[in-house]
Amino acid sequence: METPLTPLEFARRARRLYAAREAVVDGDLRLTYAQFFDRCDRWSAALQSFGVAHGDRVAYIAPNTHAQLESFYAVPQIGAVVVPINYRLIPDDFAYIINHSGARVVCVHSDYLDAVDSIRDQIPGVTHFVALEGEGPGWLNYEATLADCPPAFSAPEIAETDLLAINYTSGTTARPKGVMITHRNAALNALNTLAHHYLGPADRYLWTLPMFHANGWTFVWIVTARGMAHICLRRVEPRTIFSLISAERVTMFCAAPTVLIAVASAPAEVRGTPPRGVRLFTAGAPPAAATIERIEGELGWEITHVYGLTETSPFITICEPLPEHDGLPPEARAVVKSRQGVELVASGELCVRDPEGQEVPHDGMTLGELTVRGNVVMKGYYNDPESTARAIRNGWFYTGDAGVVHPDGYIEIRDRFKDVIISGGENISSVEVEGVLLRHPAVMEVAVVGMAHERWGEAPHAFVVLKAGATSSEAELKQFVRDHLAHFKTPQWVSFVDELPKTATGKIQKYVLRGGATAITRQ
Repeated sequence: METPLTPLEFARRARRLYAAREAVVDGDLRLTYAQFFDRCDRWSAALQSFGVAHGDRVAYIAPNTHAQLESFYAVPQIGAVVVPINYRLIPDDFAYIINHSGARVVCVHSDYLDAVDSIRDQIPGVTHFVALEGEGPGWLNYEATLADCPPAFSAPEIAETDLLAINYTSGTTARPKGVMITHRNAALNALNTLAHHYLGPADRYLWTLPMFHANGWTFVWIVTARGMAHICLRRVEPRTIFSLISAERVTMFCAAPTVLIAVASAPAEVRGTPPRGVRLFTAGAPPAAATIERIEGELGWEITHVYGLTETSPFITICEPLPEHDGLPPEARAVVKSRQGVELVASGELCVRDPEGQEVPHDGMTLGELTVRGNVVMKGYYNDPESTARAIRNGWFYTGDAGVVHPDGYIEIRDRFKDVIISGGENISSVEVEGVLLRHPAVMEVAVVGMAHERWGEAPHAFVVLKAGATSSEAELKQFVRDHLAHFKTPQWVSFVDELPKTATGKIQKYVLRGGATAITRQ
């Protein structure tokens, strides 16, 4: 007797066990699980009345609202495919993704109605435009439509290999690619997380991570699976984060390292007196050990570092704490926790390979490319067999990430291969240099990129954001790196900037820095 592996099974269980528990908090709106699923069912019925059938795509452009959360249940339970779009893209990008995915219905938050109106003539395949909030000519009102629809829909048979979501990559160097995530992919990622990290009905989850980003790292389903409360957050800002953590008794959230830096750097008047013991996952870029040390030491929160990609549903590894880590000094413990860690129990096999395809020695020094195969790897790129063939070769997905394996088996990402700096024949990890600079008391954020150098071919260039009221100099920061690393790893140039360019998920756009620094004289 078998049932398909799908996050919809988590919803079935939650309906029975947690109906009266608080499910969603979005500003003044509070929903129990019974009310939440009633809304999802009504929207499923509405979508079917629009003609949406099994396999059809429904696109969303919205921040972390209750309506965006409802999409991850209402759409897939009728066999359709949810396409959550990065709302920080430009209208032309919206048009490309809507057309490429073949979405028939587009659901949009009020902040983006004008942007979509500007491209209506470019997306002729869309049959229904839905305003999740706000209103305008040619827009269906989401709440009014929900109210008019009974909570009855036709539930099709769903296979675990059916598509659940198409998640588009950031498209920083080319057009975004549509990552096809199946019901099986998502369910196993969620179960993997729960196998390594205990969560229960008493927990309350704050949505600092965009739901559009790899389906909120599948926490859109994980939270429901354990009967927790979803605390929606529409704008990521330290004061609001600390306020909600205290007011809503938040016990967990997820955040990119840039959000961690903002939280760690928040002044006392912004922090207030937050509760200790809050747990958080971080991923998206290797977090600096100094940031981990600060958050755990000053706030008493617990950070778990996870690693993955949109193409892997997304988690491949987790930096699982071991009993022997407890006895380490705080600085050494933070260094270990900044590593990417080990395979999750059912994510699949991870192998770090040298250019000849052989597994690298577990010496913490030999660089190789992370490759993975198993249950969480995407079905492929939607309508893009060429990109799929380049990424998945001989049964392995090639991540493009460069890393080492330590003797204890823990993986450590050193860089994206494209970001490794080769200076005078030596490989320099930009992540390693960044980690040192972030230990300087004046530095809040930093990004290091390789720039052309007449003698060495390439050399590190550090872009530094200083803490409010702090001062430093290029010479001081260079000496600080030289005191902690081999001299050849010292940045050749240091530029002080007000902010670093980032994606909507907090990743620093190093290609922008490389392009923007070409006018700087280098010698």
